Amino acid sequence: MTENSPTPRILVSGETLVDFLPERPGPLSDVSGFERRPGGAPANVAVALSRLDETPWFWTQIARDPFGDFLVDALADHLPDRFVERDPDAKTTLAFVTHDEAGDRAFSFYRDGTADTRLRPGGVSDDALAELEWVYVGGVMLTTDPARSATLDLAERAREADCAVVFDPNARPELWSDGEFAEAVREMLPFVDVVKATPDDLEMAGFSARDLADSADLAAAANPPDSGDPANLAADVCEEGPHTVLLTLGGAGAYAHATADAPWGAGAAAHEGYDISVVDTTGAGDAFTAGALASLADGQPLAEVLAFANAVAALTTTEPGAMTALPTRDSVAKLRDS
Repeated sequence: MTENSPTPRILVSGETLVDFLPERPGPLSDVSGFERRPGGAPANVAVALSRLDETPWFWTQIARDPFGDFLVDALADHLPDRFVERDPDAKTTLAFVTHDEAGDRAFSFYRDGTADTRLRPGGVSDDALAELEWVYVGGVMLTTDPARSATLDLAERAREADCAVVFDPNARPELWSDGEFAEAVREMLPFVDVVKATPDDLEMAGFSARDLADSADLAAAANPPDSGDPANLAADVCEEGPHTVLLTLGGAGAYAHATADAPWGAGAAAHEGYDISVVDTTGAGDAFTAGALASLADGQPLAEVLAFANAVAALTTTEPGAMTALPTRDSVAKLRDS
């Protein structure tokens, strides 16, 4: 960030890790070659915001090992380093990605005692929070202490500082024992204003998502008839504290639901997404989150939030990788105009 750059109004918090992308689709046991890429959902969100001309602060902890040096260099191209901490006593989290023929992916994590899990409370002061408008936190940081305590503490103090808190549960079953994810999500939700999630995230957190993932009929989403529809699922989440829920529905697009407590008022919106050739879905959800957060911070209505966020996510799937495939505002505008 240059001397004349505006002070960020958004803080992103969470893990930075290394993704190893496979040379071809198939199970991990059958893939012999991988390409190293910077990753981690919060890191992807932070860099995506920067690409969209909404450069945030980024609170993360990165190892002082060769992989950590690689990640710090990758972030330095996009983000200020004010809240980037280094851990000399831990290694970097590694995530090996596998793809099926449709581009959908699964992860194998190496994350025992790594730098991101050792983030401690207090790295972002109350004075710093007073300068901000928005704070984003991700669910992977809730898997273990002290990172879990640091994330909960940040969300609670952000609410006290009148920041809007955005939470992506980002369910990764490989990182959780039975029931722990639901417990962690329910502990976080009272401090959250906006939830961005998939039906699978919410189902793993104990909310009903029956019949939703296969639904392609979003035309009636603002007033749907069934208990498994987007509106009822989002309303169930809002009962736990958030005033707005953004649901990403894969090929069916996305749905937004807000209560009367939302600054933009009660309402609902749906967007069918964009018809685009998918190469790799890694990071698409993070790109959507960044697009939505940038639009919300600009005061856009929910329908525009979904349209813009879906375009950011769609473009991310056209190239391999997460952080390295993130689009600019100009490329998003071209897609929307095409």
